[in-house]
Amino acid sequence: MTTVAPPPAPVREDGARHRSVPPADGGPASRARRLFTGAPEDPRWARPALWAILVLATALYAWNLSSITGNTFYDAAVYSGTKSWKAFFFGALDAGSFITVDKPPFALWVMGLSARAFGYGTWQLMLPMVAVGTGSVALLYRLVKRDFGVVAATISALLLTLTPITVAITRDTNPDPILVFLMLLGAAALLKSVRTGRLMPLVWSAAAIGFAFNTKMMQAYVVLPVFFLVYLWAANASLGKRVRNLAVGTVALIVSSAWWMVVVDLIPASSRPYIGGSTDNTVWDLVIGYNGFGRIFGASSSVGSQGNGAGFGGEAGLYRMFNDTMGGQISWLIPFAAIALVAGLVLRGRAPRTDARRAALMLWGGWFVLHYLTFALAEGTFHPYYVTAMAPGIAALTGAGGVMLHNAFRNGCAAVGVPPAERSRDRGMGWALPVAVAASSVWAVVLLHRVSGSGTLYTVAEVGAGVAGAASVIGLLVARFTKRQRLMGVAALAAVVALLAGPAAYSVSAATSSTNGTNPTAGPSTGGMGGMGGGGGQRPSGTDGGPGTNSSDAPSGSGDGQAMGQPPSNSGTSTADGGSTGSGTTESGTAESGSTESGTAESGAADGRTGGGMGGTQVSSAMITYLKKNQDGATWLVAVATDQTASSIILESGEPVISMGGWSGSDDAMTLAKLKSLVKAGKLHYLVLGDSGQGSSNSEISTWVKANGTAVSDYSGLYRLDASDVG
Repeated sequence: MTTVAPPPAPVREDGARHRSVPPADGGPASRARRLFTGAPEDPRWARPALWAILVLATALYAWNLSSITGNTFYDAAVYSGTKSWKAFFFGALDAGSFITVDKPPFALWVMGLSARAFGYGTWQLMLPMVAVGTGSVALLYRLVKRDFGVVAATISALLLTLTPITVAITRDTNPDPILVFLMLLGAAALLKSVRTGRLMPLVWSAAAIGFAFNTKMMQAYVVLPVFFLVYLWAANASLGKRVRNLAVGTVALIVSSAWWMVVVDLIPASSRPYIGGSTDNTVWDLVIGYNGFGRIFGASSSVGSQGNGAGFGGEAGLYRMFNDTMGGQISWLIPFAAIALVAGLVLRGRAPRTDARRAALMLWGGWFVLHYLTFALAEGTFHPYYVTAMAPGIAALTGAGGVMLHNAFRNGCAAVGVPPAERSRDRGMGWALPVAVAASSVWAVVLLHRVSGSGTLYTVAEVGAGVAGAASVIGLLVARFTKRQRLMGVAALAAVVALLAGPAAYSVSAATSSTNGTNPTAGPSTGGMGGMGGGGGQRPSGTDGGPGTNSSDAPSGSGDGQAMGQPPSNSGTSTADGGSTGSGTTESGTAESGSTESGTAESGAADGRTGGGMGGTQVSSAMITYLKKNQDGATWLVAVATDQTASSIILESGEPVISMGGWSGSDDAMTLAKLKSLVKAGKLHYLVLGDSGQGSSNSEISTWVKANGTAVSDYSGLYRLDASDVG
């Protein structure tokens, strides 16, 4: 009896082989099985590879969770939101709702709900961040897989996982990981609407971008031009229907973006917190100013004049993404992504208007280019971690474009709709693959050579990138001329090693070392201001947060040896001093166990350290203990100059603290009339005056406090204020 061997599994356009498709029962058991094994048509390695990448992403983002300090500024706002639903809604820094943070509150809501459900602490705040970080990887995989296959999707997911700045910022409590996830949700819904021509996916896309706007305002809109262009060009619908759907989607975008802003601005200013970062106490001003044009045009702009300069990420210019500060964070695969974008569009040049692959290339290419230009040319405040929003575009272009270029290189041409006789013009696009591999490999060696001597990890990565890159280019060329398909596959794997060696080294460093909570970056310091900033304070007393800061981030001058952030004792009773008034009158502040300390007010550099910077005053643990013992039923424990100082005290004491001048000390949140009103009502008894103060009214407030308040002799800059002091 003769047995006929089954034919080999057909090769798909993405290079993977189909496996035989078993009959599906379509029931819950089948769907659960597919979750772990993948779609029946996928190769057997595909789903295990995805799960391995997701495990790797989770491990990088959550490794040594107890060492993650987070951003004190946002941590304090989340804590305040767990104590007051009013503070929760407005995104107030303090539970008394005196002033908001300088961002909309959606990210705070996400972390706040986790903290309300599980208790306030490190892992409770980090849980949503790790979830959205890993979720972004899974979502990008799904998006790329639908249009370019499992090989491209696997590469893209791995690249996003190992983007250094993405690892660093996901191990933090800044809102950017949530922003990226929401933008990817918007992209997923948009591409579905493009394929089907249906309206509702476009509306959901607009809603996702609206939520992203309520996470980080105008940064969410960077992708909007390409979203509109892709839909208008490629959607599977008539021109009239496309225009109509875009109009409806725009309405959905406006509603989902503006609802919180409109509600807040309609509430009388006396009934809500001051809008931190604004110049006129409105969210609208925050949108177009500090979080809008101020980021683009900087301090010289007539609108958004609160941009504070661009030193954190280096000088503005097209080279910014490649400089010493930014290069190791995001630029590893930019050469490959740029070449893949151009070549990929050429290869799909004669496809129908509704071609899904070209639409996806347009989307990811526009995502990358728009973010690159926005971040590179921004004259306002620019932190390195902003560029995590570029990572999905770069990863998708590298994965999808790499597979397209590999197929073009292997087959001679991967263009759609080009007759064989006319393929000579497009055949040259195949040679873009070795060019792209060589360019990114050389750039990786340059980046790693910049940090040579920083550790064995980077030396090994430099050698690996150089050797693997050279082997890949040589292997590709030899395989092309000798027609050896197996050698071409080995060369492609070598290219993946060359492209990932550097990012992997930086990512491991970001995951295993202490993260700067205010301005997180990955890898060794290479100059600039990218590594500056303080980690943050401890969790409030009674929480399970564990250590929240490095000892280097604690204020100096603690005479009793108590580190900043140690949970204060609540056993003491309030001791009023009798309320003596008048200029020159002093009061002795006694800390627990009889220890006293003279806290020194100082105007620090803009380094974000606990209690320092931007005109802030360092406040000792002993002073906080004294303030809690003498709070006398006041709503706020103390008023200080800046958010940095206030947030640290909130996290240590667990009590509301007033930030009179917002993040930089320049907000006019506190006026003399408002201060007198709070003091007269018994809502505030203590105020700290620093060397440089808050807002334009600082001189008036300082003069009045010094003339009418009672200086606490043991703590420099601390004054007691009572109703009798208000004339």
